[in-house]
Amino acid sequence: MTRTETTRFFNLPVCILIFASFMLGMSEFVVVGILPDIAAGLQVSEVTVGNLVALFAFLYAPCTPLGSALSARFPRFATYLILMGVFLAGNILCALAPNYPILLIARLLIAAVSGTLVSIAMTFAPDVTTEQHRTKFIAWVFSGFSIASVVGVPIGTWVADTFGWRWTFRLVSLLTAVLIVLMAVVLPRNSHRVKIGFLRQFRLFFDRRIQFGVLDVVCGAAASYVFYTYLSPIMRDEIGVPTQFLSIGLVIYGCACLWSNLYGGKLGDRGRGVEPLTHIFPIYIAQAICLCALALASLLPVAGVILLVVLGMMMYLQNTASQVLYMDVAAQSHPGSLNLAASLNSMSFNIGIAIGSAVGGLVNDNLGLTWLGPVGAVFALLAAGITILLRKYIER
Repeated sequence: MTRTETTRFFNLPVCILIFASFMLGMSEFVVVGILPDIAAGLQVSEVTVGNLVALFAFLYAPCTPLGSALSARFPRFATYLILMGVFLAGNILCALAPNYPILLIARLLIAAVSGTLVSIAMTFAPDVTTEQHRTKFIAWVFSGFSIASVVGVPIGTWVADTFGWRWTFRLVSLLTAVLIVLMAVVLPRNSHRVKIGFLRQFRLFFDRRIQFGVLDVVCGAAASYVFYTYLSPIMRDEIGVPTQFLSIGLVIYGCACLWSNLYGGKLGDRGRGVEPLTHIFPIYIAQAICLCALALASLLPVAGVILLVVLGMMMYLQNTASQVLYMDVAAQSHPGSLNLAASLNSMSFNIGIAIGSAVGGLVNDNLGLTWLGPVGAVFALLAAGITILLRKYIER
């Protein structure tokens, strides 16, 4: 790659890696949009199909660090293409699945490699762009998932409604096949294989900065997913959005989330190591206030709509800052664990999703939708407290 190509941020390798995260996000999230179609097609309940979402997250979280640590010992280019091939096979199996058990196996196969693919993509940063664009690259790779929720999921839902749900996975498979061909042509083939043992990489988890960073993301994600899991019912029952406009509301919320990911890239530029994440403190406080105010949304629906948009704009602001923490701490103190460090944000966020969704379900069943916001605020305040603990680790 020429110097001009790496200086220009949106070069072909960068765009391909962003598109890869888009495909990963579309494959992960599209089940929510076509859930009724899958249930009807396989003759199972919607609750049974809905379990695919939770099971995906539960497998995604542990497989991401394990897969990333293991992949660091093999040539990066070949490993990335092989895992993309597994991802493609999983989506093809989804399209062909004759029953629910086969579909479940296919979804778990996709979950097992998705997080590792994201972490390997992060390691391409120094080879496809300049140091000044590092945080921008991280933000855009994460934004591929937000773009998938805004654009990919509605397209996948339309395809399912028009041609059948299997065609949605056929579309994902076709686009993935094209993507793999492009990757084989343009991605750099150099490797950064680690020279330490598999288990020694996990010494990274004994670093207090990493521990606090992981806990911060878990709490931040849980704060959002306590209410986000029930976003449609909140819009319909608390705010009074007519059913026919719910899809528009979801798209608007998705756009707010996309802005959150991209602006998070600017926040990640505010220092090195743990420092960028400590600057998220006031954002967590503002998020907690907004979540508490969400309990009053039914009294003033217009304000409720504004609150949801603002909460969407806060949802991913910590992503780039936390990724900077993991990568910088690993580069400084644990250079053999860079692949593992690159996986921690995906791992932490999915643990937060699982915890937030589970807590949200308990709150909704026992207290009702109104209390989802205040309970989410507790997690936001915990995240804010962790950023305070991180301040003593800022290098001066």
